[in-house]
This record gives sequence, C-alpha cells and structure tokens, in this order.
Amino acid sequence: MFEYKSFSPEDTAKLGKAIGESLSGGEVLCFSGDLGAGKTTLTKSIAEGMGIVDYITSPTFTIINEYDGEISLYHFDVYRLGDCDELYDIGYEDYIDSDGVCIIEWSNLVEDALPNDRLEIRLLRTGDMDERSIELEAKGQNYEKLIESIEGKL
Repeated sequence: MFEYKSFSPEDTAKLGKAIGESLSGGEVLCFSGDLGAGKTTLTKSIAEGMGIVDYITSPTFTIINEYDGEISLYHFDVYRLGDCDELYDIGYEDYIDSDGVCIIEWSNLVEDALPNDRLEIRLLRTGDMDERSIELEAKGQNYEKLIESIEGKL
C-alpha cells in the first residue's frame, strides 16, 4: 500500500497526473471516500495525465461518462445505483473487459461486481478543509507495478 498526503487540490491533481501517466490501458481504478473528498478532482487529473482534453464531470446522474483518447477512459459513479444488477444492465462487463481505463467512484457500494485485480484508491479527509490522505492499494501483481510507477513520478 502507498499513502500520499495531499494538502491542496493541486497536490491531489499532482497524484492524479502521475497515475494517468502510468496507465497503459485495461486498468480498473476503484475510488472510495467521503463525499467531497476529491474523487472527481482526482479523475480530472488522471484524464489529464492520460492526455485527454475533454471537460471531465462527475457522472452522478448518468452513471457513466466516456472519454476518448489514445486510451479511452470510462468514468462510473455508482452512488445512485440500487444494486450490482443495475451496473450489469448498463453493460459494465464490456467496459471492464476493454482496453480502456475504468474509474469507479463509490466502488465500495458494488464490491461484489469488482474484478479481483484492481487498484483501490481511498480518499480520506484528515485535517483542515483541503487535507487528505490518499491510499493506493494493489489488488493483483500488475497493480503493484503500477504503484511503483506512480511513486517514481512523484
């Protein structure tokens, strides 16, 4: 596990950019944390690190936003889903099995649907308004290498 201390949105963006630059396609990033902890800020900076120039928004009401780039980004927000079946109804498996990168906000709500191999990212408020502890935990060997790459870019 790797723990990153963020003291500002800019610090969070620095981590996100390093993550985005380290991705090669096919990764699944599972976000959890408090409301307003910076999940969308992190997603925006990951997209930037991937070279995606689209305006990134939280898909709270649409469930998924798709962004094209050299590597596609599929951004899920499952906060409003009732259960995992609703996730499968929108073609979730096709996205997870693709060469694109999947980011799943509120992944703890659909734990049963998550692949065994993934990168879990927990954003936790730790102090004043902007202070965060961001924990990256690898589930699977490929994700250990991903964390090493991210650390090397910070």
